Amino acid sequence: MATKEQQDIDPFVAMESLRAALAEVGIVLPSLSVDPASPALRLIELGRVRSDVAARLAVALQRGGIQ
Repeated sequence: MATKEQQDIDPFVAMESLRAALAEVGIVLPSLSVDPASPALRLIELGRVRSDVAARLAVALQRGGIQ
């Protein structure tokens, strides 16, 4: 079950924050969007990416850690 804090996060703000953070490390997810079919769940669609982009994303996460 989602916590109150998780429920309060605007999915559009979260998506744009993720887009900006990825752009800082040179990663673009072209299909990044808010999932319109799940407004109550506030899901973010990450979409499909090429394997080289997935590998660069993994390296960026490993270098910066996850908070």
